[in-house]
Amino acid sequence: MDEDLTEYAPDIPDNVLELIFSYLKLQDLRNCSLVCKSWNRFLNDENNEVWRAQCMQKLSPDAFKTDLLSVVPTYKAKLRAFFHAWNPYDCSRHVYIKPNGFTLHRNPVAQSTDGSRGKIGFQHGRHAWEVRWEGPLGTVAVVGIATKDAAIQCHGYYALLGADDQSWGWNLVDNLLLHNGDAHGIYPLLNNAPKYKVGERIRVILDCDDNTLSFEKNYEFLGVAFTDLPDKVFYPTVAAVYGNTEISMVYLGPPLDG
Repeated sequence: MDEDLTEYAPDIPDNVLELIFSYLKLQDLRNCSLVCKSWNRFLNDENNEVWRAQCMQKLSPDAFKTDLLSVVPTYKAKLRAFFHAWNPYDCSRHVYIKPNGFTLHRNPVAQSTDGSRGKIGFQHGRHAWEVRWEGPLGTVAVVGIATKDAAIQCHGYYALLGADDQSWGWNLVDNLLLHNGDAHGIYPLLNNAPKYKVGERIRVILDCDDNTLSFEKNYEFLGVAFTDLPDKVFYPTVAAVYGNTEISMVYLGPPLDG
């Protein structure tokens, strides 16, 4: 991209740029980053005051009261994660998104399986996000991906994520991979693989270039879970059954190999 930019715009000190850019909207900032190399350099500093101001405007103070966003260390990364977080308009009626914007709460409703999708779906590139389950898992606790055509709520306690051909999931309760209503083997492929413990960090890795879905647990890569994913738009998705359980999701961006 730098090859298409002029070397410099008028010589404006960084502190003046900071003041000017602090009044702009996100789309305007993106356009400014394409003006010249010096502006692009300035806006590529993800921890400068411009991104801090944007972050403080968009994110609730509740988002900073825990270590939830510690996995995205820069202000711009936190802002990006907010725009990818759970969608309050694309979740079960028994679920609400807490004021921090990143955590869903499932109400204690009997005989219901309830889920939520992220705000932004992916069809190209490589993407990673972290999921943290707080509270008992119950009999069903599935993390994975789904298209917009997958159901987000159903009657009974059911492995909803993975119940049809529009969703793929890992049930943390029994270590089974689920898709199209079928179990696709134990995951991870270890003898007596340990079960998920509440509070452990699950990292979901979607590779739309290689059409694979993989998982990490506590930063340990567990292997590829699903291959040959179709050419569809996929959303981060979870499904839960236990009352008052809470699930947080933080988008990380492209995965860091190795």
